[in-house]
Amino acid sequence: MSRAYLFVHFKGTESTPDDEQIYFAVSEDGLVWKNINGGMAVLRSEKGERGVRDPHIIRLRGGGFALIATDLSIYSRRGMKDMWDDCQKRGSRCIAVWKSEDLVTWTEQKMIAVAAGNAGCAWAPEAVYDRARDEYMVFWASKTAADGYRKQRIWRAYTQDFESFSPAELYIERQYSVIDTTIAYKDGVYYRFTKNEDSKKVFLETSMDLNGRFWEKEEFSLRDEFGYEGPALCEMEDGGYMLYMDNFASHEGYKPFYTDSLRSADFRPQEGFSTPDIFRHGTVIPITRAEYDRITAAYGS
Repeated sequence: MSRAYLFVHFKGTESTPDDEQIYFAVSEDGLVWKNINGGMAVLRSEKGERGVRDPHIIRLRGGGFALIATDLSIYSRRGMKDMWDDCQKRGSRCIAVWKSEDLVTWTEQKMIAVAAGNAGCAWAPEAVYDRARDEYMVFWASKTAADGYRKQRIWRAYTQDFESFSPAELYIERQYSVIDTTIAYKDGVYYRFTKNEDSKKVFLETSMDLNGRFWEKEEFSLRDEFGYEGPALCEMEDGGYMLYMDNFASHEGYKPFYTDSLRSADFRPQEGFSTPDIFRHGTVIPITRAEYDRITAAYGS
């Protein structure tokens, strides 16, 4: 095995404070997953709302990794009549940040306010390397007081070190709410997947310029699939791509879809997928055999 895969996620039902923490799972083929650390959280939030969701991990160009996540606890709001409204209007403007050189030893959690001062939340942060600027573009969803918290938009900020960030600026706006954006780069093209929060469907756009205009890709085979969010795209060892999407509407967690060509955007459901429990909105990345062995030796599986 020359390549393996790491799935960073949170768990299932928000019925305990432990569900909204950071969990790792590993796989040798991207389909059959096993928990590490005895199925317990690898990273726990001790700051902010003390709950973390939607973790995103990125391999840094100079070596090492950054992991960012939503600062949000649904568990602490249990029983609240306007729970989701409260999250979006009076939630955290911060994201949680950890860094690691080896996926085993992690820095102390930092809480960094990235969202605008009038924002009610900073949800599902992700990052992509901007080749034109030689910086990382970090992006997330926020509602703001400017329009009475009417809809979610995707905002962004730039960083070189995941410690200092530029001021927030608007990145994606539609007539409807948009959340859960993820971006991949392949052969000169940026592929941008985003959830239409009104229709509960994920759409795909492409552009050769991360900061320019994107065009919706109508050939995307999953554009009419209802009830998915949290798209996570991973390049596989054979050069194809697996798109994992959280089937929140069925409460079944992630389902995988494979394509041998991002350009065709023809993703097909995959058989043989299994997880030890319900994985929620996260990230899948390729790792080396050495990294796989190091993780499983450190945490157990």
